Amino acid sequence: MREAPSPNCGERRDGTVPHLILLHYTAMAGGVEPVIRWFQDPETQLSAHYVVGEDGEVVSMVPEDRRAWHAGAGRWGAITDVNSASIGIEICNAATHPFSARQMDAVEDLVSGIMDRHVIPPEGVIGHSDSAPGRKVDPGRRFDWRRLALSGLSVWPKPAAGPAPDQDGFRRDASTFGYTEEVPFETLLSAFRLRFRPGIEGPLDPVDMAMIADLARRWPAPALDGAPAAS
Repeated sequence: MREAPSPNCGERRDGTVPHLILLHYTAMAGGVEPVIRWFQDPETQLSAHYVVGEDGEVVSMVPEDRRAWHAGAGRWGAITDVNSASIGIEICNAATHPFSARQMDAVEDLVSGIMDRHVIPPEGVIGHSDSAPGRKVDPGRRFDWRRLALSGLSVWPKPAAGPAPDQDGFRRDASTFGYTEEVPFETLLSAFRLRFRPGIEGPLDPVDMAMIADLARRWPAPALDGAPAAS
């Protein structure tokens, strides 16, 4: 692992410890070097704890006990200061091609180690699109979430047929799982499908209902006492 420290970081607020691992893509071409330069520039006010190159190289930029500036506005469950409650991983991908096998291997190794060090469960591994639906779409439809779930590094619902479409019921289950309620329904559905049903379009259907109900039943987002608030 290479170290390339970024000045764009601070203290985690109110003594918060990591509860989440947040995955991003860089949406930049040219490998890790442009990303490193971008995150080392104080004027960008952006950073991440780690950057993973297409060849599997891992670059450490912010210590895990520090608050990197990668999440922006968003929330997951009771957490509204996602930066303070998460470790951010930027995966080099321009959003135009699949993630390489070597890169996915490196992501799995990195995520597994972080989970062990901070006792983060699989349901605590989420995408930027999950915490900021409508504003962010990374790590995108090409990222292999199911592969992570099969390795115990994320979660995946059972793809069964469910009840008739019910927007209020879907929204309730999505909120229980962790998604914010403060977005239009179509935005919420798109964020869910981006991760769990990439490529599916059209109105809410029974499979959506079954999958979100399974996620809510098995992996409800914890109601954290004193969850950090944005400021």
